[in-house]
Amino acid sequence: MEKSYKQIIKELREDHDYTQEYVAKYLKTSQTVYARYERGFNQLPIHHLISLCKLYNVSADYILGFTTKKEINK
Repeated sequence: MEKSYKQIIKELREDHDYTQEYVAKYLKTSQTVYARYERGFNQLPIHHLISLCKLYNVSADYILGFTTKKEINK
């Protein structure tokens, strides 16, 4: 079964030992809003997707579940 982006962003955050509050501050949003992304109550805006790709050094395809390859093609 494929993972949803909400599962993937949560796993990435936990793998990096980041709190929701830390990621929310990085995204310049509140912890509540970020938590809603992880739970799927709010959709992730494209500008936050781009920021998360930069934070975790992964492709948007990875976060969106189109590939399991984390590395960015150069």
